[in-house]
Amino acid sequence: MDVLQAITERRSINFFEPGIELADEKIKELIELAKLAPSSMNLQPWRIVVVKDSERKKVLRKCAFDQPKAEEASAVLIMIADPGSLEGSIGTVLQSWVDLGYMKPEMVATYKGMAGSLYGTADSLRRKFFAVKNTSILAMNIMIAARGLGLQTHPMDGFDEDCIKKEFNIPPDKIIPMLITVGYLRSGITLLPRAYRKSFEDFVTFNSF
Repeated sequence: MDVLQAITERRSINFFEPGIELADEKIKELIELAKLAPSSMNLQPWRIVVVKDSERKKVLRKCAFDQPKAEEASAVLIMIADPGSLEGSIGTVLQSWVDLGYMKPEMVATYKGMAGSLYGTADSLRRKFFAVKNTSILAMNIMIAARGLGLQTHPMDGFDEDCIKKEFNIPPDKIIPMLITVGYLRSGITLLPRAYRKSFEDFVTFNSF
């Protein structure tokens, strides 16, 4: 399936075929494709917890306001934005730029300072926005890549973040922008036509708001 077909065929699926397990290798293939998503300064401030175990999905369902798809999907990805990852990643990222010839070694300190100025301290609102924006780009790549692999997805915003953090041992400084359910459309379900979308003219202008 080409990328344009994957984009046009991607839908947010509410009804997954229960009882179908996704192999770890398939999930790895999906995420390896999706991780090619762009990120600010290539810092990749994200983590993912893959929930596959049936009992753990039951727990996740409770945290997601008892939505069945959180349990019935083959896997649920807890998308985690990590505001504090910049400090741990930037040295590796900048060294790769040096090794690949993107910049000279003497520029490393300048770029470290630039990152601090752009993204603020680890506990700042600016840093949180940085992490969430980049993790959301990764999430969209996951959904498109999943469709290309013949899978269906649904990005979920309806959940109790504190409940998920407690039940899945996620540190309090992390942010969960969304869950992504992954699996196959339930047999016998026919999708309704795609719902209302704004027209191009409704939300696009050129050169000025």
